Formats: sequence, C-alpha cells, structure tokens
Amino acid sequence: MSTACLLRWNFVFCIIAGLSLYFEDGHDDMDDFGFDDYSSECDGIRITAFLDAGQDNLTPLGRLEKYAFSDNTFNRQIVARGLLDVLREFSDNENDFISVMETVARMSEDADPTVRAELMEQVPNIAMFLHESRPNFPAAFSRYLVPIVVRYLTDPNNQVRKTSQAALLVLLEQGLICKADMETKVCPVLLDLTEPSSDDDYKIEAVAILCKVVTMLSKDTVEHLLLPRFCDLCSDARLFQVRKVCATNFGEICSIVGQESTEKLLMSKFFNLCSDSLWGIRKACAECFMTVSNSTSPEVRRSKLSPLFINLISDQSRWVRQAAFQSLGRFISTFASPSSTGLHFREDGALPEVPRCTPDRQDHLRFVKAVVNISKDKISLFLYVVLRPENRSPVPVNRPDGFTLTNSSDGPTATNNIKNTKEHEQTDENFNSFNYWRPPLPDISEELEMLNCEKSEEVTEKEETEEEEHQESSSDSKPSPGKATSDQIQKVLDCLTPHIADPDVQVQVQVLSAALKAAQLDSPSDGSPTETSPTEEPPEDSPEGLSGDGISIDLQPEMEDESSLIENVEEEEKDACLHSPTSEDKPKIQNVIPQQLLDQYLSMTDPARAQTVDTEIAKHCAFSLPGVALTLGRQNWHCLKDTYETLATDVQWKVRRTLAFSIHELAVILGDQLTAADLVPIFNGFLKDLDEVRIGVLKHLYDFLKLLHADKRREYLYQLQEFMVTDNSRNWRFRYELAEQLILIIELYSHYDVYDYLRQIALTLCSDKVSEVRWISYKLVVEILQKLYACGADDLGLNFINELTVRFCHCPKWVGRQAFAFICQAVVEEDCMPMEQFSQHLLPSLLSLSSDPVANVRVLVAKALRQSVMEKAYFKEPGCAYSDELEETVMTLQSDKDRDVRFFASLDPNKASVEKKSDQPKTSSSAGHSSLRHVVV
Repeated sequence: MSTACLLRWNFVFCIIAGLSLYFEDGHDDMDDFGFDDYSSECDGIRITAFLDAGQDNLTPLGRLEKYAFSDNTFNRQIVARGLLDVLREFSDNENDFISVMETVARMSEDADPTVRAELMEQVPNIAMFLHESRPNFPAAFSRYLVPIVVRYLTDPNNQVRKTSQAALLVLLEQGLICKADMETKVCPVLLDLTEPSSDDDYKIEAVAILCKVVTMLSKDTVEHLLLPRFCDLCSDARLFQVRKVCATNFGEICSIVGQESTEKLLMSKFFNLCSDSLWGIRKACAECFMTVSNSTSPEVRRSKLSPLFINLISDQSRWVRQAAFQSLGRFISTFASPSSTGLHFREDGALPEVPRCTPDRQDHLRFVKAVVNISKDKISLFLYVVLRPENRSPVPVNRPDGFTLTNSSDGPTATNNIKNTKEHEQTDENFNSFNYWRPPLPDISEELEMLNCEKSEEVTEKEETEEEEHQESSSDSKPSPGKATSDQIQKVLDCLTPHIADPDVQVQVQVLSAALKAAQLDSPSDGSPTETSPTEEPPEDSPEGLSGDGISIDLQPEMEDESSLIENVEEEEKDACLHSPTSEDKPKIQNVIPQQLLDQYLSMTDPARAQTVDTEIAKHCAFSLPGVALTLGRQNWHCLKDTYETLATDVQWKVRRTLAFSIHELAVILGDQLTAADLVPIFNGFLKDLDEVRIGVLKHLYDFLKLLHADKRREYLYQLQEFMVTDNSRNWRFRYELAEQLILIIELYSHYDVYDYLRQIALTLCSDKVSEVRWISYKLVVEILQKLYACGADDLGLNFINELTVRFCHCPKWVGRQAFAFICQAVVEEDCMPMEQFSQHLLPSLLSLSSDPVANVRVLVAKALRQSVMEKAYFKEPGCAYSDELEETVMTLQSDKDRDVRFFASLDPNKASVEKKSDQPKTSSSAGHSSLRHVVV
C-alpha cells in the first residue's frame, strides 16, 4: 500500500494497532508519539501517549506544542481528538491550563478541514468539563472556545460548518453558553449570514440554525434581536428553502414571543405562508397550526385562523389536505376553555371538575315551584327577571295592572340595582359569551314568597270574579294581549339554544321549559296552536321572540298540583343529561367552535375521505376525539356521539385500538351519566375485541371502572376472568398488565367481592408459566390479604392464608415454596395483618422452609427473616415466644453450605437496601435459574 493512500485514510487507521505506518517525519516520530503503548485491542489505546517522555528532552507542554503543529496531519488529528484528556492532564495548574487553551485557539486555524472538524467535535465535551470546573476557569470557555464555534459557522468546508452547527445546538441545549455570548457573539454572526446579500448555501444553513437558536433563547432576546429578521425571512421571494424552514418553525417562534408579538408582527406573515405557491410550505403551516393558534386570542382564533384553516383543509394538494386533517382535532382543542368545558388540567395531567356557576338542584326545583305558584299577572315579571342577564337592552314589560316595567332608571328595580346596571353598561362593549361568565341570576325567592302571600291574603271577591271571567275567556281561540302562548315561549327557547353552553342560559331554559309545559297544558282541547293577534308588533328594543306586551302565562286550576310538574321537570333533566333517543335527531349545532370546523371533523369518518385524503384519516380522527370532546363540553356530546360510534366499529383495528386507549379520558370528560349511557356499551365491545384493542382497555381498566357507579362497576367482576384468555398464549405481557390493574382495582370493590372473584384470578396468575407474571401476581396476593384484614374480615383472611399455605408452602415445585417465602416477607413489610396472627398462621410454615433442599428457597427465607421479620418490634420484645426460634433459624442459615444463603442471613438489614430486589431474588444455582421461566407452580 502506498504512502499517499495511507495518508488519505489515516483518520480510519488511527485506531488500528499493529500496522507499520510510514510518515513524512520518519519512524522516530512514531516511537516518540507513543504507538508502542497501543495494544491489540481498541480498549488499550491511549490517545495522549504522546505526552509521555520519550527520546527527547521536551516538557509535556513542549511535546504538545510539537505534535499540535506537526507537519504530519495525522499527528494534529490525534492531538485534536485527545484535547479533553490533555486538559484534564493540565487542569491542576492554571498557567499550564491557559497555555493549553491558547494552543487550542491556534489549532483552530489549522489549514486541514479534518483537523478543524476533529477539534469542533470535542468542543461540547470540553465545554462540559469547563462547566464543572467553572470556579477554577470561569472565562476560559467564553474567551477561547465560543469564538471558535462562531468562526466555524462560516467555514468554507461543509463538514466543518455542519459540525459547528451541531456543537452549537448541544451547547445551547445544555445551557453552556451565557446570554451575553449569545447576544454579542452568536446572534450577530447569524444575522450577517441571513442578510439578503448572503451566499445562498450559507443563508439556508443559517436560517435553520437561527430557528433552532430562537427556541433556546429568552423572549426578550428573540424579540429585540432576531424577530425582525425572522419576519423578513418569511417573505424571502428568492429562496423557497428559507420560507419552508420558517414555516416549519413558525409555531415554536410564536410560542416564545407570545400573543402580542404574534398578532402584531407574525400573523400577516403566517397568512402569506399559508397561501404560498409551494405545497410543501403550506403543508408545514398546517402541521404547526395548533401551536400558532395557542399563541393568539380567542377572537383572532375564531375570526381569522378558522377561515384560514378551512382553506388549507380544502387545498388543491392532497398532501396539504392530509396534514390539515391530521391537525384539525388539535386545532379544535385550542378553543377549549375551563369556563366552557367545566374541566381543567392539573400538573399531573388529571382532569378535575371546575366548580360551575349554576344553581343546584334544590334551587332549580324552587324556581319550578315558583312558576307554578305565581299568578298569571306576575309571571311576566318573573320571566323578565330571569331573562335579564341575557337581554341587556331596556325591555318594557306590560303588566295587566297597567304598570310598565323597564330596566331604566325609572323602573322600580333600578333603585336597588343601579350600581349593577352601570357596571353592565361598562362591560357591554367588550362582552363575549365565550370568554366571560354572565352575571349570576338574582335571588328573587323573597319576592316570590311575598307575591304568594299577597295572593293568598288579599284576594277579594272582585278579584275572584275577575279570575273566573278570565278563566272562561282562556278557552277562546284568541288569548289576551298580555298572555304568552306556547309558541312565544318556544321562540324564546329557540333564541337561547345557541347559547346553551352558558350555565345561566341552561337555568333559563329549564325554567322556560316548565313554563312551556304549563302553557301547553293550558292550550285548547283540540290541540290547535294559539296565535297572537297579527296586529301586535314587538317594540324595537325588545328581545327577539318576546311580544311587546311582555310574557304572561295563564295557569289552569288543574296545574295547582305541583308534584306532577316537578316530576316532569326531573324527567326532562334526566333525559337531557342522558341524551335520550329523541336527542339523536338533534342537529349537530353548537357555538363553542366555528361550525365549519366541526363539520369537517365529522366528515373524517366518511369513506370518501380515506380515498381522497388519507387512508388513516379515521385513526387521526379517533386520536384527537377526546380533545374535541373536551373542547365542546359534555353538553355538546350529541355532536360527536354518532362519530364516536362509527369509529368504534371501524374495520381497522388500529382505529378501535386508539379509542380503547383513550376511553377512560373521554369518560372523565363526559361524566358518569353519559359514560353509563354511551361509553359503557362501546367499552363492553372492546372487551371482546382483538388483543391489540383489549390491551388499550386493560391498561386503563382501573381508571375507567372508578368512574362508574358501584352497581354498574360490580357487573364487570364477572368479566375480569375473560382477560385470562388471549388470542396468543405467548402474550404474557397481557396477563402481567392484568395483575397490575387488579392491584389497583382492589380498592373499588368490597372485601367480599375481592375474596369471591379477584382471589381466584390472582391464584391462577400465580401459576403462570412466565416468571414475570408470577412475581407480580405474588404482590397481588399480598394486596388481597391486606384488603381482607383492613376490612376486619379476619375469617376470610385466615381461609386465604390456609389456601396459600397448601398451594405454595407445600408445593412439590421449589418455585412455589420460594413464592411462599416472598409472600411472607411482603406481608410483614406491608403490615398486612397483626404480627400476632402472622406468627401464628404464617411464621411456622416460613421457618419450616429454612431446611428446604433447594438453595433458592433458603435464600428467600434468609432474606425474609433477616431483613423483615426480625426487624419488627413485635419479635424484639423480651416476651416474644418466637424470638429464640428465629435466632436459631438465622444462625443455622448463616452457616449454610450455599454462599448466597450465608450472605443474606448475615447481611445487616440497614446495608441491604442496595442488594435487595423488589421482584426476584438472587439465584445461586444455574440449574435453578434456568428453570425459573419454565416451572409451573
């Protein structure tokens, strides 16, 4: 092989020992360099061997200088590769250390790009070393290495530039570059490289590194130094690569600079990128749409971003549409708000309920009773007060007695509420039902009671006569002008329907529903709808659906039976919560998100979408459905119910698997009633599905069951046994997951159910062919025993102990006897039962295993006795009947023929924490170890 060829590949041959290499410096340089220290194995290579004393009389620093600037390129590469070790050699002396750093700075100007690349690869490691030694060398990295990294960003060699960029990112991720260096050394270079006049190759690389750097800097630094340049780069008309990099990183930039800068500076650039002529840029915008949306206000999100996203989802490019549909659910989730969903995320990821500003059930029933008890001439006042938070403009309400009520300063209610009225007028300009709660409903219970008392105490004969005349006229086809028909009330309900997400509106709807029922019962016997006079026109400033004379409901005498109306209202509430079959025909209309977004999301289950957009579009729909459900809230579940059922029966098991893994989260969002009505049937279907789907349910079985009512939860006790059967018997992880879930599920059931159902499953799992399943099942057994004794079921606990003793302690297989020792130790450590009962029912059997012929069993016995049993205060008391026997047994084990048995019997429990294992014990014999996986207990 020629010398020229060797020099060309010297970088590869540097780690190969035993080769006779010939360099320009001759054979003497090889001896001085230290290649004699290289062994035949790579582990024996010592890169800094050139520092050792050789045939010359140079000092280590002199020898470093010699080889760092040798004419031999290979020598310089070796020095660059060993810089970290060199620094460690000279780190004790500050002067020597500075000399080494100066040598490194001079080496960075090496003409050979391979040397420069080798040097830059060592910079992150050197920086970490200097960071750890910062008290000794506080400015070494900033003074010597940062300038090298920055200079290499403009190196003419591509490999050196790439190495420098990678090193810079590592330094930023580790926080090794201070803010001052970033602002004064790194950012100016990046800004220069991204100038319009900069070289194209340099510019494209600089834009990529700039976007990465931005995500690792503070908000102030980005806004003042880099954001203006980023905005210019987004509009680069010459290089589409630059625009694509900006589009790819647009969301991260927005999340750093915040809402104000996003809406003021970046939003217009994002609109341009979303309509770029290249589909790849539009696709990148669709992929980061959710992050951009999170950085905007709800108004911008609804009015500007939503139409923009609709354009992307109907883009002419299939790849853009595909990315848009994949991001659709995530974009919809940005509309979620705790005030509308009733849920919020905690730091641990849980979804607890948010206290809602809605009256409780007793208040609602009190309102309904008030509706029944109020006379016809007072009902208009009642409904006006109820509807006042929704309709803020002055609304005159004509009462039968001739008094006109308004919410102006002349009205009687304005005297008591003038302060609230002024506050309402101030907030009307910026009011948004999506962002703010409406004022709470006023408490009018005292007024209603007063009105009822007036009615019962001040009824004169004249009024009784007028009442009879009015009842006679109520049968006429034309009602009085002051009377609201069922059609009018229905119009009011229709007006409130778009705002049903608001809790206050829900109360109003409930009250009006009761009034509507009363009006319907008061309608003519022929069932024909009553109509108001065509000559009546509502005033200009009255709310839509209210007549000019206000609302008045005439109650028939037979409606005095309050109980029947209350029962009807309760049934309506229950049906509304459960979304009875009549709600299936309810249009999928809501006001939380733009309706077009919801319509597009619901279309993702259309088979045509799979053909024209993405074959896995249904999977993406299923993946984002919990987020969409959380955004819409449980009151709009009817919009998603059909879609969810379609996905749950999709022919692709991956779609069903996705739903199975998230059904417990959806149950939290929907609440117990909707879960029982709509999710439980789907959950039951998943239990009988493929193992790939069942595992999703199984992994969160506890999370789902705990959300069900006790009676519904108990039904699944009979189905837990079905998890023991799998499509593939080798799928032992399925059974392992079942054991882990049963450990959690124990707390959900009574000790009787645990004993009758879970006990048998646990014992079956303890006999599994796979040791991993058996060991986790032993823990399950201990948890069951603890449950029984914690509930005071000592008789059941004793029965279980006897069963364990027969099954394990007297098992002909040594694995079963080993398991008994493990269970005994866990019982003591977990305090599952009183130590007095443990000493009576378990300890004698445990001590009998101390003479077991298998060392693996004796090892577990030694660990249980020495680390757990003898450490209990009960067995340390002078009067303990078992203390002597325990001491004798331990002493016998300390002289056991097996080394591991002696070790665990003699080990100090305070020092055994490192050696102790939670799952399996240390095995001493290879034969026993090999049989752990195959022996059946």
